Amino acid sequence: MEKFVPILLEIAYIIMGLQLLYTAYCTFKDDSNDVRIGTSLFWGTLGVIFVAGSYIPSLVTGILVVFLAILTLFKQVKIGRLPAFYEEKAEEASQKLGLSIFLPVMTLAIVAFLVAKFFPKLSAVSLGIAALVATIVIILITRAKPNELLAENNRMIQMTSTSSILPQLLAALGAIFTLAGVGTVISNFISSFVPDGNQFFGVVAYVLGMVIFTIIMGNAFAAFTVITAGVGVPFVFALGADPIIASAFAMTAGYCGTLLTPMAANFNALPAALLDMKDKNGVIKVQAPVALIMIVAHIILMYFLAF
Repeated sequence: MEKFVPILLEIAYIIMGLQLLYTAYCTFKDDSNDVRIGTSLFWGTLGVIFVAGSYIPSLVTGILVVFLAILTLFKQVKIGRLPAFYEEKAEEASQKLGLSIFLPVMTLAIVAFLVAKFFPKLSAVSLGIAALVATIVIILITRAKPNELLAENNRMIQMTSTSSILPQLLAALGAIFTLAGVGTVISNFISSFVPDGNQFFGVVAYVLGMVIFTIIMGNAFAAFTVITAGVGVPFVFALGADPIIASAFAMTAGYCGTLLTPMAANFNALPAALLDMKDKNGVIKVQAPVALIMIVAHIILMYFLAF
């Protein structure tokens, strides 16, 4: 079964790439978009990376990613004409479907968990399998036609815009930081003002380090390896803290940082884009008080429960 994982992953990437190429085609035909060429090039290039990434030399892929950044920098990516949205029709469908509209989301989570739990060798593709099953459920309960699914995926891609690839870039950045020894640099910096052998200040440094680094990187997973190596191990674990308990609190402390940063595009920028909010930082402003309270709670809980 394990030998099929690379094949299934490749199929999943190709499907995503084909959807991106379709979006590139749609944006190229959109005469209302004054930067339709740049927009089409962005989605087309990203689609090629997904479809042929396994066959393209890594250097070429890197150049293509830089090209995507240049298009974004010079504001050559823009939302164009989207498929028509009829609010009355959507409201009617909502009333008809009722709570069953949540079935696809629940299916996605449950199937992904079950596949990872009972077929651990397929855990790498569990989300892809779950997405396929959830898509089938969507079609069954809404009785949508396949071309409608294609059109709505195109709408979603364009509305999320360039922020949709930010999590991938940030995850890669975390791996680069770890290999570059950033954790050692941070450890040396922290040691200059954290008293030796002080558990409380070690906990404060660990929690705030996770929060701040997550704010910078937009991803708690990417921050975790760097901050745990640079702060957690020498200033918390070495003083007798339970690594499992302290690590768990450190990770969720990073999530507090996620609530405070536009870099966490899938949590903060994406909802603002999908809801067409005038204040693009509106989500963060609402979350900020909760995040600050939770940061203090993490410091207290880690100090009293980890030691």
